[in-house]
Amino acid sequence: LQVDLWQPSSPFHIVEGTVIDVRVPQNASRSLLPYLQQANIQYTILIADLQKAIENQTGPRSRSYRNRRSLSEYNYEVYHSLEEIQDWMHHLNKSHSELVQMFSVGKSYEGRPLFVLKLGKRSRPYKKAVWIDCGIHAREWIGPAFCQWFVKEALQTYQTDPAMRKMLTQLYFYVMPVFNVDGYHFSWTHDRFWRKTRSKNTRFHCHGVDANRNWKVKWCDEGASFHPCDDTYCGPFPESEPEVKAVAHFLRKHRKQIKAYLSFHAYAQMLLYPYSYKYATIPNFSCVESAAYNAVNALQSAYGIRYRYGPASSTLYVSSGSSMDWAYKNGIPYAFAFELRDTGHFGFLLPETLIKPTCTETMLAVKNITLHLLKKCH
Repeated sequence: LQVDLWQPSSPFHIVEGTVIDVRVPQNASRSLLPYLQQANIQYTILIADLQKAIENQTGPRSRSYRNRRSLSEYNYEVYHSLEEIQDWMHHLNKSHSELVQMFSVGKSYEGRPLFVLKLGKRSRPYKKAVWIDCGIHAREWIGPAFCQWFVKEALQTYQTDPAMRKMLTQLYFYVMPVFNVDGYHFSWTHDRFWRKTRSKNTRFHCHGVDANRNWKVKWCDEGASFHPCDDTYCGPFPESEPEVKAVAHFLRKHRKQIKAYLSFHAYAQMLLYPYSYKYATIPNFSCVESAAYNAVNALQSAYGIRYRYGPASSTLYVSSGSSMDWAYKNGIPYAFAFELRDTGHFGFLLPETLIKPTCTETMLAVKNITLHLLKKCH
């Protein structure tokens, strides 16, 4: 019986007492449910008709009002295709050239440009920076939605909000709305629950590598798979994926400047920091821990949504080759991974009505971490 594991991402993480979210093919539930009853495993059906839920998000009904070209009419409360996001980036680059600069760090496996927006006032030649990426995993659509929301908030509140003004004056933000461009595009056109990149494996005829297991830090150890068909496949070698290689190269080149690395995932409602690949305490634990504690409190103040926070290994599970660990190991003192809403009720199909509250609360956490960074606790 083939099932798609939504949470945790790999069967290695399943131990007694773990709550597991799985997606099963329509016809398979008939054999699975009696089996679970027989084995005395409690279960709840979270989404009864997945196809319907998908169509509600990407069907023609919801497409019609998305394609507004001008930025003032760009809808931040719907999910956008890769093409729309890239058009939006181009548009911002032209219309907000005093605060926005768009560039590409390389090309994806399928030849798409890897665009990044550099946000900030060109106030002095050298400024510290914060890196933000979204959409390393294709199916986690709320990630790219948040990256766009962050940029919108920065540009809209720069004049009126002293905190935002301070952030954009004293720092640069490198924002990459869609890290895994090929995978994200594929999740719109072919398979809504695709996770990996789209590189080809000749021997197994399976596509893709988990872009968050492909980094050169304890590569392909615990929590990653050597098998090309698995969701957590680490790839044939570290940085085998052009997307990972390009971003790693950029971060290495700017490692003196970049003080924080923030990566946005879904779902679990957690704020994670290193290490992911081992149970150990990072040297600047007290600073990072207090930043996380304050960020989670700020987030909760909006709608009462509770986030767990802590080292990724003990809070979520052990996983090797992650971008967060790599960033930390490469001298970026504040490295965080957000697991946004929810905790499994909608899973990867977070409804568009929840984009605004999710982004609003996450924004508070990000501002909190950024302002913490400027206070100099290392």
